[in-house]
Amino acid sequence: MFSSQDIGHAQRQKTAADAKAALLAKFKPREASVDPRFEERATLRAAELSKVRQDRAEARAAQRQAVTDAAKALADAADALAAEALAAKRDERNERKALSAAEAKAKRDARYAARKARN
Repeated sequence: MFSSQDIGHAQRQKTAADAKAALLAKFKPREASVDPRFEERATLRAAELSKVRQDRAEARAAQRQAVTDAAKALADAADALAAEALAAKRDERNERKALSAAEAKAKRDARYAARKARN
């Protein structure tokens, strides 16, 4: 054991400095151990990341294509409906014209027959 008479001011300062140096040494960065498979794992990680990105891009493209196809199908259905309505309207108009023409011919024929009957 140390006797209190053997410890002087210089000894106390040296002990305090050693304690402070030991405390600071805990916070100093240590030499990093180099992982022998670091390059290999980095390559694998990069490959996996690119695969995930590609899969996500393909999923987004498929979703965009599905939306585009749905919009095109809706537009085609609307066009077909409009064309069908137009065709029905034209047919109805042609029927009305045919009936009007037949009625006009019947009127003419009736007038002609009446004129022939008078003479």
